[in-house]
Amino acid sequence: MAKMSVEKQRLLDWIEEDRSQLIQFFSDFVAAASPNPPGDTTVAVKHITDFLDREQLPYHLIDPQPSMANVVGTFEGATPGRHLVLNGHIDCFPVDQNDDRWTHGPWSGEVADGKVWGRGSSDMKCGTTASIFTFRYLHRYRENLNGRLTLTCVSDEETFGPWGARYLHEHHPEVYGDCCLNGEPSSPYTIRFGEKGPLWLEFDIYTKGAHGAYTHHSESASKIAAALIKDLEVVTKIEPNMPDNVCSALDQAREEMDRAMGLGAADIVPRVTLNVGLVQGGLKVNMVPDHVHIEADIRLPVGVEKEQVITVVEQVLKDYPQAKMSEINFSPPSWCEPNHEMVEHLQKNANALGGYEPAPIVSLGGTDTRLWRYRNVPAYVYGPPPTGMGSYDECVEIETFLHVVRCHVLSAYDYLSRVSS
Repeated sequence: MAKMSVEKQRLLDWIEEDRSQLIQFFSDFVAAASPNPPGDTTVAVKHITDFLDREQLPYHLIDPQPSMANVVGTFEGATPGRHLVLNGHIDCFPVDQNDDRWTHGPWSGEVADGKVWGRGSSDMKCGTTASIFTFRYLHRYRENLNGRLTLTCVSDEETFGPWGARYLHEHHPEVYGDCCLNGEPSSPYTIRFGEKGPLWLEFDIYTKGAHGAYTHHSESASKIAAALIKDLEVVTKIEPNMPDNVCSALDQAREEMDRAMGLGAADIVPRVTLNVGLVQGGLKVNMVPDHVHIEADIRLPVGVEKEQVITVVEQVLKDYPQAKMSEINFSPPSWCEPNHEMVEHLQKNANALGGYEPAPIVSLGGTDTRLWRYRNVPAYVYGPPPTGMGSYDECVEIETFLHVVRCHVLSAYDYLSRVSS
């Protein structure tokens, strides 16, 4: 590991002294089940607030929906300066209780084989733990800091719900800040400065319907749906108008994107993608279906507007008078400066701590950091790999977890110890 300043080495020493406490907090956090849906984070929120109370750290709850509270804390440094916001979510994906493929119980938080196991470990209780302990360590160092540090541990993220970060942004402008740091799963090889935007559309196809032997009496809603799904692929041909600095960053990071998100990721980050996630229709094998319901997840890259996609879809629908379309949900793609100061801090610290050379990229999936970018506040994601995320055997290696904690603590310190111009 590269030589650190006295101040940064002291921070690292504190982390090493607290190694067992950090791992135990993370493990117990995973064991505090918070699946969304239904979204009740009461037990997990108490785990956080109990820790903050013991450490005598400042915080308050913002809970417009009592079962989905948000934990917000803030403190000032010794002198005025910039405002850094730490953001992480408390809720996680649900679990199929009949899935017996888990090596350790999904809500166990088991520490075994050098890993912490369980639902929410990578997405994103590892990163949220990093935010909480960054807040703790820098509070000890506040007399050495310039500006303000704010902690936002939010609920209701997994469903793009209204009670978490969205509520804070709509009602509490004090959480905006000048920069945001988040620990969503990204892998130590990438720093996410942007993300694609999900456009969810639903289609309903209606026909008369008939007996399955009397196919001459009615069109089949299922056959029409199959043809429509095939024709919707045309949206993937839309060409993005991407800013030059985003283009350049992505061109330079193809290898890292494939490494972090799987082979082929670099090809689709700059493209519109289509996933038909739900198809429902028909009552019985010997009946011609009179209704099919389709839900499509279209992901927009930086440089593509919703109106462009809707125009293409509406053109396709001209050939399908039996189909009606409506919008379920939309979040525009977001991005910020890929060469920002915070990216430099994260890169230098990741390299010094573990020899990593994380590249700035755009993410395939969505995070709450988009809300900061919509307000022109640069927001960056650096976290663990997405091992088992949304599947079975979700886990985070302990050394990776500790690396993320160290990198967040040191990068936040670097940002707040520098005198702003």
